[in-house]
Amino acid sequence: MSEECCSPTKNSLKANCPVNGVKGKRVQTITLKSLLKPSALETLNSESNYFFCDSIDCPVVYFNEQSQTFTTEEIKVPVFPKNQGEEVPVCYCFNWTPTRILEEIKQTNQSTAESSIRTHIQAGRCGCEVNNPQGSCCLANVRQQVINYQQSVM
Repeated sequence: MSEECCSPTKNSLKANCPVNGVKGKRVQTITLKSLLKPSALETLNSESNYFFCDSIDCPVVYFNEQSQTFTTEEIKVPVFPKNQGEEVPVCYCFNWTPTRILEEIKQTNQSTAESSIRTHIQAGRCGCEVNNPQGSCCLANVRQQVINYQQSVM
């Protein structure tokens, strides 16, 4: 079983965010269809390639090669990593939030987040392409969050 749960997208396509110039990561149109608010969804160009801007200081979440953008205000959920609030999911499918991860580490000196998510992936339960604004597996984000908390607690 692959470490990542989502099917790979056509990553050969590259584009830069029209607001900050950072290279975006290609996302499937189904991600936008699932997470855009209705008024934003009405302007989606389903024939276009869309990209995720992961810059924390940029309001753009998605953009296409024609410089159309969708901002955090147009998304149904708070977007990790742009919003790093304690209750913003790091894992949208199984609700692993920073608070949940940190509390477990404080109580047990470890986190089961990654192994728990992997178990769900192996059982075919993840839906990252429709739940996670990044449109891809959360494991790298979860792993980094755990490392950050383990370093701060110890």
